[in-house]
Amino acid sequence: MSITNKHLPIVLVLLTLLAASPLSAKKPKQTYVKITTTMGNIKVHLYDNTPEHKANFIRLVKSGMYDGVLFHRVIKDFMIQGGDPKSKDCDSTTVLGDGGLGYTIPAEITQENYHRRGALCAARLGDGVNPKRESSSTQFYIVVGKTFTDKELDMQQARINGATRPEKPFQFTTEQRSVYKAIGGTPHLDMQYTVFGEVVEGLDVVLNICNVPTNKNDRPKKDVRILSAKITNR
Repeated sequence: MSITNKHLPIVLVLLTLLAASPLSAKKPKQTYVKITTTMGNIKVHLYDNTPEHKANFIRLVKSGMYDGVLFHRVIKDFMIQGGDPKSKDCDSTTVLGDGGLGYTIPAEITQENYHRRGALCAARLGDGVNPKRESSSTQFYIVVGKTFTDKELDMQQARINGATRPEKPFQFTTEQRSVYKAIGGTPHLDMQYTVFGEVVEGLDVVLNICNVPTNKNDRPKKDVRILSAKITNR
């Protein structure tokens, strides 16, 4: 059937309704970063609900800031940490971990984002000098952790409440308990550091890095370097 002039207003109304409907709305574009290291590749997904951390990480990746930095702090069964600009050009005796770009990022701490194995999190200075828990401009860590029992999670829950003193007592969700018991992580860090992404590929690489021999400062005895970091598709 051809569209006549008298049908045109109805067609325009229908097109307008379709354009405004949820079905036609585009989903937010998901952002992934491929981190190429001397021990293999890691792909991370950046969360949308931590927009300031996401924007900062994207900006640093695009600028090449992470190309050449070390994973300078590695603790077995805990995490791997990198992103110190000073680690790009340093000798084996340099103590790392205090480098950055001279600014911090406001905390975006939420219970929805928690420290499961593979979580991408922002490093920061301690509460004594950083009561607002603002994040480092460049340094991040990826969680390895371990598995926990319900009794251990009850103890961690009590520690979190003691450290954060929330108006409403903190409780792990059913999902979080299941993940921490089956997959593992570092639940004692929940609600204290910003979690802004997670590993979607290359968790085995993270585990391998976490197992390398380290010195007394938790620095790998043999450098583990990020060769490049690039924004990529899923």
